[in-house]
Amino acid sequence: MKLAAIAAGLILAAALSPARAADTATADDTARFLAGMQPSADSPLMPLTRDPAWQRHAKFLDGAFAQLEQRQISRVRAWADTNLAAPKPTMFYFFSGPDFLYANAFYSKANTYVMAALEPPGSMPDLLRLPRGTVGAALGNIEHSIGTVLNFSFFITKHMKTDLHVGQISGALPIIFVFMERSGKSIRTVTPVTIDEAGSVQTSGEGTRSSAARGVRITFAGSDSAEKTLYYFSTDLSNTGVKSSGFLKFCATLAPGNSLIKSASYLLHSGNFSTASDFLLANSATIVQDDSGIPLANYGARRWRFFPFGHYLGPISEFPGRYQQSYAELFRRAQPMDFGIGYRWRTHDSNLLLSVKLGPDEAPAADATASTDTPPPRPPRPKKPRPPEPRHGMFWFGR
Repeated sequence: MKLAAIAAGLILAAALSPARAADTATADDTARFLAGMQPSADSPLMPLTRDPAWQRHAKFLDGAFAQLEQRQISRVRAWADTNLAAPKPTMFYFFSGPDFLYANAFYSKANTYVMAALEPPGSMPDLLRLPRGTVGAALGNIEHSIGTVLNFSFFITKHMKTDLHVGQISGALPIIFVFMERSGKSIRTVTPVTIDEAGSVQTSGEGTRSSAARGVRITFAGSDSAEKTLYYFSTDLSNTGVKSSGFLKFCATLAPGNSLIKSASYLLHSGNFSTASDFLLANSATIVQDDSGIPLANYGARRWRFFPFGHYLGPISEFPGRYQQSYAELFRRAQPMDFGIGYRWRTHDSNLLLSVKLGPDEAPAADATASTDTPPPRPPRPKKPRPPEPRHGMFWFGR
């Protein structure tokens, strides 16, 4: 009888094991569901795709990302392919929020992405445990949060704080998931991590210092199946914050890299963010930024070659006192570009500066306004009257 009972128990356990496994959705299937894309055929999330709210979500994102690809992302990639000839394995994107979309568009050849902002990473949502009838509201919050990125290329922080701090779908991670899947990536692992004072990455656990940079490490692959890594950290990038977090020490282990700065609220124009600014200048081979990034005067023009694109119209009215005359002089001979970026999001109002650090054997540039080899013809000025500036409230993360 005992042997029969044991055998029956083993058979029952074997029968139950697949069901238990089926109760857990993979990170990639979770991301695909949030992105409005079909999960794998055997995913336990498949029944949720019959929800009319998910089907409407999928249709909306299909249309929105198709338009974005045609209008914007394909042009950013083409610009990067033409102008970023020798990418480094690492790219740094400070003040990024969850914006993997543009990190990948500008630096698709990077192997390691380091993104940082104040927005908490959140955790991977267990969609199978969402209360009945709440899926539609959760997906609507995601749509609302990414709406300005789809339309203007930047986030509105107050939307993020409202939309992604409730329920099981919270923090930056769900938005990163959406952007990764819609960029053609497959997610392999998702691991909560922190950085200690020495700059070492640790798997998150109890007893972590309150000042530690908390984040997530995602391994993923594209169509070529080559594995890449994305780090997203919630951390204070002010001088006081980076002094205590170990974040820049971690970044230094991956340097030199290429950097992206856009829609950064002109924080790097403040002396309170000089440590982060100095790090990027010291550890970047190239920096792609709009005028909200590092002030031109901070570069040390004789060690950099500048390639301006678009039009510099100065800051929008929400950021008074940040006009740069040297930027205006530099952009008098800017090359055209066919996409918009940053707070001046309309194509003919946007500016983008590619700064390339000179090698030790290269002759110093003469000055900030004569540092490209062949200045292009001066572009036409925008017609007047200009379209009104967008007014969407405060744009920066956590400030």
